[in-house]
Amino acid sequence: MADRECPLEAVPLPAEVRESLAELELELSEGDITQKGYEKKRAKLLARYIPLIQGVDPSLQAENRIPGPSQTTTTVPKQQKPRPTNSRDERFRSDVHTEAVQAALAKYKERKMPMPSKRRSVLVHSSVETYTPPDLHSAPPDVTTGLVEHSHCERPQLASVRGVPRGYSGSILETAGGVPVNSRVSSKIQQLLNTLKRPKRPPLKEFFVDDFEELLEVQQPDPNQPKPEGSQMVVLKGEPLALGTPWPPSLLAALQQWGTTQPKAPCLTALDTTGKAVYTLTYGKLWSRSLKLAYTLLNKLTSKNEPLLKPGDRVALVFPNSDPVMFMVAFYGCLLAELVPVPIEVPLTRKDAGSQQVGFLLGSCGVTLALTTDACQKGLPKAQTGEVATFKGWPPLAWLVVDGKHLTKPPKDWHPLAQDMGAETAYIEYKTSKEGSTVGVTVSHASLLAQCRALTQACGYSEAETLTNVLDFKRDAGLWHGVLTSVMNRMHVISIPYALMKVNPLSWIQKVCSYKARAALVKSRDMHWSLLAQRGQRDVSLSSLRMLIVADGANPWSISSCDAFLNVFQSRGLRPEVICPCASSPEALTVAIRRPPDLGGPPPRKAVLSMNGLSYGVIRVDTEEKLSVLTVQDVGQVMPGANVCVVKVEGTPYLCKTDEVGEICVNSSATGAGYYGLLGITKNIFETIPVTAGGVPVSDGPFTRTGLLGFVGPDNLVFVVGKLDGLMVVGVRRHNADDIVATALAVEPMKFVYRGRIAVFSVTVLHDDRIVLVAEQRPDASEEDSFQWMSRVLQAIDSIHQVGVYCLALVPANTLPKAPLGGIHISETKQRFLEGMLHPCNVLMCPHTCVTNLPKPRQKQPEVGPASMIVGNLVAGKRIAQASGRELAHLEDSDQARKFLFLPDVLQWRAHTTPDHPLFLLLNAKGTVTSTATCIQLHKKAERVAAALMEKARVSAGDHVALVYPPGVDLIAAFYGCLYCGCVPVTVRPPHPQNLATTLPTVKMIVEVSKSACVLTTQAIMRLLKSKEAAAAVDVRTWPTILDTDDIPKKKVASIFRPPSPDVLAYLDFSVSTTGILAGVKMSHAATSALCRSIKLQCELYPSRQIAICLDPYCGLGFALWCLCSVYSGHQSVLVPPLELESNVSLWLSAVSQYKARVTFCSYSVMEMCTKGLGAQTGVLRMKGVNLSCVRTCMVVAEERPRIALTQSFSKLFKDLGLPARAVSTTFGCRVNVAICLQGTAGPDPTTVYVDMRALRHDRVRLVERGSPHSLPLTESGKILPGVKVIIAHTETKGPLGDSHLGEIWVSSPHNATGYYTVYGEESLHADHFSARLSFGDTQTIWARTGYLGFLRRTELTDASGERHDALYVVGSLDETLELRGMRYHPIDIETSVIRAHRSIAECAVFTWTNLLVVVVELDGLEQDALDLVALVTNVVLEEHHLVVGVVVIVDPGVIPINSRGEKQRMHLRDGFLADQLDPIYVAYNM
Repeated sequence: MADRECPLEAVPLPAEVRESLAELELELSEGDITQKGYEKKRAKLLARYIPLIQGVDPSLQAENRIPGPSQTTTTVPKQQKPRPTNSRDERFRSDVHTEAVQAALAKYKERKMPMPSKRRSVLVHSSVETYTPPDLHSAPPDVTTGLVEHSHCERPQLASVRGVPRGYSGSILETAGGVPVNSRVSSKIQQLLNTLKRPKRPPLKEFFVDDFEELLEVQQPDPNQPKPEGSQMVVLKGEPLALGTPWPPSLLAALQQWGTTQPKAPCLTALDTTGKAVYTLTYGKLWSRSLKLAYTLLNKLTSKNEPLLKPGDRVALVFPNSDPVMFMVAFYGCLLAELVPVPIEVPLTRKDAGSQQVGFLLGSCGVTLALTTDACQKGLPKAQTGEVATFKGWPPLAWLVVDGKHLTKPPKDWHPLAQDMGAETAYIEYKTSKEGSTVGVTVSHASLLAQCRALTQACGYSEAETLTNVLDFKRDAGLWHGVLTSVMNRMHVISIPYALMKVNPLSWIQKVCSYKARAALVKSRDMHWSLLAQRGQRDVSLSSLRMLIVADGANPWSISSCDAFLNVFQSRGLRPEVICPCASSPEALTVAIRRPPDLGGPPPRKAVLSMNGLSYGVIRVDTEEKLSVLTVQDVGQVMPGANVCVVKVEGTPYLCKTDEVGEICVNSSATGAGYYGLLGITKNIFETIPVTAGGVPVSDGPFTRTGLLGFVGPDNLVFVVGKLDGLMVVGVRRHNADDIVATALAVEPMKFVYRGRIAVFSVTVLHDDRIVLVAEQRPDASEEDSFQWMSRVLQAIDSIHQVGVYCLALVPANTLPKAPLGGIHISETKQRFLEGMLHPCNVLMCPHTCVTNLPKPRQKQPEVGPASMIVGNLVAGKRIAQASGRELAHLEDSDQARKFLFLPDVLQWRAHTTPDHPLFLLLNAKGTVTSTATCIQLHKKAERVAAALMEKARVSAGDHVALVYPPGVDLIAAFYGCLYCGCVPVTVRPPHPQNLATTLPTVKMIVEVSKSACVLTTQAIMRLLKSKEAAAAVDVRTWPTILDTDDIPKKKVASIFRPPSPDVLAYLDFSVSTTGILAGVKMSHAATSALCRSIKLQCELYPSRQIAICLDPYCGLGFALWCLCSVYSGHQSVLVPPLELESNVSLWLSAVSQYKARVTFCSYSVMEMCTKGLGAQTGVLRMKGVNLSCVRTCMVVAEERPRIALTQSFSKLFKDLGLPARAVSTTFGCRVNVAICLQGTAGPDPTTVYVDMRALRHDRVRLVERGSPHSLPLTESGKILPGVKVIIAHTETKGPLGDSHLGEIWVSSPHNATGYYTVYGEESLHADHFSARLSFGDTQTIWARTGYLGFLRRTELTDASGERHDALYVVGSLDETLELRGMRYHPIDIETSVIRAHRSIAECAVFTWTNLLVVVVELDGLEQDALDLVALVTNVVLEEHHLVVGVVVIVDPGVIPINSRGEKQRMHLRDGFLADQLDPIYVAYNM
C-alpha cells in the first residue's frame, strides 16, 4: 500500500505485481492464508526486486516481534476471517501508523501492569497456608507525590481482633507494615506500586502556598516547545465564479425548466437492499409531484379554519435513508411552497441517542408539521391512541404522509409564488455540537444557489451526467451534490442506501460500472469496505469515473483508504488523478475540493507532520522521528468565489503564521447564514472579522468559522489536520480525537475491536481536559486479550502522542449509542460515561500518570513555639478554648453523693426502701415484656449469682469474671452479683451462632486479655462455647471455668463485699475500636458513681421517670445506661435489644410511644434501620397509634462526628408521628471517658456551623457560610456533662489552643476511666492517655486525651447558669485519619463524596495501603453496571479532595463491616481485602 514506508518504495513495481501483492495482503487479512504462506508467496513475487532493497532499516523489513503471550504481530494488518456481515472495520488505518505503533510498543518491553480482577460466579479461594507474601520489606514508594520517602511503619495491629482466617501463625501473614497479607491482592498492589514508581515525565514547576486555598498546578510552558516562525499568512482567494455561463436564476427555475422541457430525463434512481433499481424519478415527475405537495401544504391543511402553514414556516422532513425519492419530492415541495424544510433522522425508539436534542431544535424552530412516507409512518412508535408517540423532548407534531394518494392535484391555473427570495432561509440543516446540543444551520436561497454554482464549476459537472451517491442525502455533501447541484445540471443520481452497503460493500463500484457514472460521492469507509470485498470481481471497471469525491477527505485515516483503494483498483481502470478529497463543514458548506488536472488542479501533495509540533499548533515536516507523525493529504483548492484564511483558535481571530495550525475561515456567498434562533453564537461563528497582527481587518466582509483546523500548504492547497469538535487541550498541548482513534486502531484492531468502533472524547476533571477512550470489544475477546490490548493502547498513545489516557473503557459489541449512519454518537457516549450509564465490561483508569496538576504536597511548617503561641492568642484577643459542664458541688447535697458512692450499696438500699419499684422491662421482637426486674428481684438474683461464684467457681475478691450474655436482665443481675462478691465484671458480646469463625476469637481474646478467672453465661451459650464448631475456631480446652446461671439454687451470701476505698476497681470496659484496637479501660467505684450522677443531673432522671434504651449493653455509654443508671437514679428503663429490630423495625418507636418515654437513647445503626425501614410506613404507624410527641430528647450514643444527614432525615421523617423538631441530638464519649457530652433536658439547642473542608485538611478551622463551596456542616455533640472540663490541645506541642482552633479534645472529670487495663499490642503508646499535662498555661491539671480532633466555639446562646454557652464540635478520630500528600483527611468526608457520585453506591469505605488510597464501594444494582462506578469514584475524589484513588474495589451490599454502634470497621475491611476475603465484583487498579 502506497504510503507504507517500506522497502517496496525503493523500486517502482509493475502494476500486475502490485495487484498480486494487494491480493495477498487481503488473503492474509481475511485469514485465507497463513502468515507463513503469505511470507513465502510474497518473497517469491519480490524475488526479482529484492537485491535492490537491502540497505533498509531492518526493523521495518523484518516483522517487529513484540514480547507478549505468543503473539507475533507483523507490520501487516492481520484480521480474523470476517463473519459474513460484521467483521468490517469502520475506518481504515494506515500501515505507517501500524508500524509506528509496533515500534512504539517495542520500546516498552511489555511492562507488567496489575490486571483488574473480576468476579467469576464462583471464585475458588486457595487456602491461606499456600500463600507466599511478596517481599514488601523495602519501604513502599510514596506514589502520591512521585517521591520515594520512607514510610512510617503503622502500628502492628493484631488481626485476631478482627477474626483471622484459620491457620494463622504468627509469621505467615505479616508484612513490614504489620498488615496481614495474602498474595493475590498484595502482589497486584505491589505491581501497581512498581509501575507507579517509574520516573514520571519531568515534574512540573510546582508552586503551592500553604494556606487553605490549594492552588492547582498551572502547567508552565516548555521552553523547548516549537514556536511558529513563518511570516503572517495572506488571505487565499479562490478563482472567480464564471460569468459567461448561462446559470438558471434560481434552483426552482432550473427544476421548472427541466420538468417541463425534459420531463422524461432521469433525475434519481433508488435501489433496494439487493441493489435492484426500484424506482427512477424523472424530472417531469419530480416537478409535478413537488407542485402537488406544495399545493396541498398551502391549501389543504387547516387548523381551526386557519391555514396551518404560512410562507416561511419550518417543516420537519422525516425520511428513512432508503427513500431518496420521497425526500426529494418533499424537499422541493417545501421550497415551492416557500416553507423551510428541516431534514432530521427517523426516530426509531422513544430514547434514540440525541433524540431529545433534535426535539429541542424542532421546538425552537417552531415546527408543528412533519412530512414522512407511508411506510415510515407505520414504523414509528405509536401511543395507545394509534397516533405517533410524542418523543421525549419533542414538540407536539402533526404528521403528513406525502405518498401520492394523500396529495391533492392543483388546479391548472395555480402557480406557486416562489420567487428567487435571496436572503430568505431556504432550508435548515441540523448539526450536533461537541457537547451534544443540536443546532440548526440556516442556509439562504442565495447561498444555496451560490453553492450549486460553485460546486458545478469546481467539479466540472455537465448536463445529464451520472453521479453515484453513497452519502446521506439529507445533509452535508450528500444533499449539496446529490439533491441540489444535480437538479441544477439535470444530472442523474444513483442513490445507494446504507443498508445496501452493509450487505454488499461493492455495490457502489458495480453501479459506477453499470451506469458508466462520471462522478461518485463516497466516504473513506466505503472505499475501505469495498477493498475488503473486491476479490473475485474481475469484471468491474472504474474507467468511466472522472471524479471520485471523498467527502471526509479531511479525516486522518482517509489518506490510507485513498492510497490503498488506488493500489487495488488502478488495474481496474481507476486513474490516480480521479480521487478528489474534499473538506466541508455544516457552517461553511464545501470549504475546499481537489480538482482533476483537466479542471486546472495542481498535483496532489502529502505532508508528513510531527505530532509533537501539531500538539503545539505548529507545522513541522518531520524527517527523523518515524514514530509520531501524522501523514495528511491536501483537500484541494479553495472553492470558486471564496476567500479563505486561517485564524487563531482562541481569543481574537488574528491571522496565523504560515507554519501555524489554526481554524480555517471562509468568506463567500455560499456559506450558511447562522444558527437558527441563536444570535450570540451566530455572531461569533458566522460574522468573524479576521485581523492582522496589527489589528487591521483583512477584508470588509465577515468570514465564517468552519470548525476545521488546518493550514495552507504549497500551491495554495488546503490541508486539514483535525476538527475543533475533536480538539482536546491537555495542559498546554492540543490533541485531536481522530488521531488518537487512528493510533488505537493500529494496535491489532481486527483481533480485538469490534468493527473498529472506538470513541475518543475528553472530560474535564480538576480543571483540565482528560482523555477518555471507549471501544467496543469483540464478543469472543477474553479478559487477557482485553487487558493486553488496553495496556498496549495506553503505551502506543503515550509514545506517539506523548499524552496519557485518563480512562480506557471497553463495552460489549453493539452497545455504544449509534449515530444515524451507524457511526458512534460521541456526545451521547460522553453523557453516558459521565452519568455512569455506559456499562463497560472492562475499565483501566490512569489518573496517576495523567493528573499532573495536583497541588504540591503540603510541607509541615516549622512549629511556632508554645510561648509565642499563647502570646499570639492573647494578642489576637482569642480566649483559650476551654469549657466545662455545670459544677457538681452546687447541684446537690454531698451527703447523698457519699451515700451513693458504691453501686452495690445503692441497690441494697433500693431493695430495702422501695422493694417493688420496677427498674427494668425487657421487650422482645413482638413488643411483649419478656422479663422485668424490681429492686428486690434484682437484689435477690445478684445474691444468687454471688453465692454461685464463691461456691462453685471458688473465686476470691478482686478476680475478673467475664459475663457472656445476650442483652437482658440476666446480664444486669450477673453484673451486680460480681460486685456483691468483690469480683470485677467484664461484659462480653456473645459469639454469633451463625458466624462463630469470626466472632468467637474476639470473645476468647477478651476473656484471655482480661485475665478472667471464670465465665458466667447461659446454658445455650455455654453449649456453644464448648461445641465442635467452636473448636474449629479457637482452642476450647483453654476456657476458664464456665458457669451457667440459668438454674442456680436460691442462696444468700453470708456478707456482701464492701470495697475498702472508692478507688477500687469496679468493672472493666472492653471495646474494639474502628481501627481494630482492643482496649479495656478500668472504671473505679468512684468513677462509676460519678458517671451515673452526671447523667442523672443532665437528663433529670428520677424514680418516676421511664426511659427507653435501644443500645447494646456491652461497653461505653450503652453499658452504663443499660446496667448502671437505673440502679443509681431509680428510674425505670425499657430495654429494647437492637437485634430484635431486624425482625420488627418499628419495635423501638412503638415502645417509646407506648411507655410515653420522655428520654430515649439509640445508636446510629438503629436510627438508620428506622429511616430506611419505616420511610414509607409512617401512615401505617399512625393508624396503629404510634405517637412520639412525648419525647423531649432522643439521643444517639456515638463516638464519632455527628451524622447530620441521618439525624435530620430521621427528624423529618417522624415529624408526622409527632416527634418534636428539636428532640434529636447526639452524645459524645470515647475510651478515656464514656460520656463527655449529652444533650440532656435543659440548655440551648445544639448549634450547627459550616467549616471549610480544605482548611480541615491543614488542621485548621475556617468558618464559612452555609452552601459555600467545600463547606462541611458540623453539629455540636450535645452539652458537656456536669463536672466535666474540656480543653483543646495542639496534637504535637500539647499547648492549649484558642477558640475555634482545631486540636485534640482533652477531658478532665471525676468519671474519667482510671487507665487502660490493657491495650492489646500497644501499651507504651497509650501511657500518657490518662495523665497528660499541657506544655504551658495550666500545667497542673491532669487531663485524659480522647484521641479525637475537635474545636470549641463560644456561641451567642446562654446556658442554664446564665453564662455564654461553649459548644464542642467533634471532627473525627485521630486514629482513623489518613495522612496523604502531607494533609490530614477524614475518611467520612471522602466517603460522603463517593456515595454522592452514583445512585447505585449503597455504602463506601476508604483506607490506605502503602500510601495508596483504596476505595471500597457497595453496589446496589446489577453486577454488569459495576464498572460504571470506577471512573465516577476516581473523578469525584480528584475533584473534591485532590487525591488520586489507587484501587477501586466494588463489592456486594453488606460487605463493609459495621459494628454495633453503626461505625464502619475500616481496618477490618482492609484486612479482609488484603487477605482476599471480600469476593469483590471488580477490583480496578488505577495506573
